[in-house]
Amino acid sequence: MSRGVADVDQSATDTGMATPGPSERALIAAIDDPALVVEGHVVRIANGPAQILLGSGIEGRDIRLAIRHPQALERILAHASSEIDVTGIAEPGRSWRLVIRQLDRNRALVRMIDRSAAVSAEKMRVDFVANASHELRTPLSTVLGYAETLAEETNLPDELRVNFGRTIRDEARRMLRIIEDLMSLSRIEADRFVTPRDRVDVGGVISTAVTNGGHLRGSANCEFRIDVAEDLPAVRGDRPLLLQVLDNLISNALRYGCDRPGSSIEIKATRKGAWVSIDVTDHGPGIPREHLPRVTERFYRVDAARSRESGGTGLGLAIVKHIIERHRGSLEIKSTLGLGTTVSVRLPVAS
Repeated sequence: MSRGVADVDQSATDTGMATPGPSERALIAAIDDPALVVEGHVVRIANGPAQILLGSGIEGRDIRLAIRHPQALERILAHASSEIDVTGIAEPGRSWRLVIRQLDRNRALVRMIDRSAAVSAEKMRVDFVANASHELRTPLSTVLGYAETLAEETNLPDELRVNFGRTIRDEARRMLRIIEDLMSLSRIEADRFVTPRDRVDVGGVISTAVTNGGHLRGSANCEFRIDVAEDLPAVRGDRPLLLQVLDNLISNALRYGCDRPGSSIEIKATRKGAWVSIDVTDHGPGIPREHLPRVTERFYRVDAARSRESGGTGLGLAIVKHIIERHRGSLEIKSTLGLGTTVSVRLPVAS
């Protein structure tokens, strides 16, 4: 009669297996990834990461109690060298590569390499390419359609011809903004491990950003209220990049929080210990709670139609996030529906 999984507690003693030696244990313990030595159906050795992942009592028990993935078990119990990518071992949705190496006829070393980050990065890359293609295809289709009409129709009224020309210009500028933002993201990511070291005057950056914002759409309806602490120290950073952060935050606040006369945007900068905190607050419609975790993703929009109408590329907050990460700072977004949104940036004080 074949043995079932329920017989597992006596597996080690019934088979007369020898206790693993210290050198054998030391070799497996030296592996950073979860690693197991499986003899027959029984786990002979499990290193620390494996015990954290699969349970501290896994040694001496049947592998089928710890790993219930059919394809993974088939490879492991074959005790032959192979590799397999699987999802759902120990945690739903987590991706692993199982590297199985035969030790002898009835034993195998199983190493579990966590591929979740790589799989997630690949998904992000695919989604990014798809989103970027979509964002560029829409204005490009408009440009082509209007340009073909202008080229083929010789008797268009002057007013219609002018409108077509303006639309082509506006859509071309929109594509240019998207491309410029994409290039900016690429440059920031390329230098993400290089911490900026210049001393930057935050008050000066805020002043320049407010001046820049005075020319943007919505600024005519809005009052800037600036509160910069008098003793505010310089921060460690890259001034053009920090100006880009404030430009993006202010343009977002103008776009969504200044849609009626009498609106205001508050910009506050204070010192908090070893950090300088910059808060940009608008009093617009706010962001629904379920959207807050995703607003810094590339091309993610809470209101896609409104964002495009106002000239947004869907990349502004993604750029802000990457710049702040490069500065070893932090970014926090708080929002209440009907009351507005506050974006807080913390940057390290220059030593």
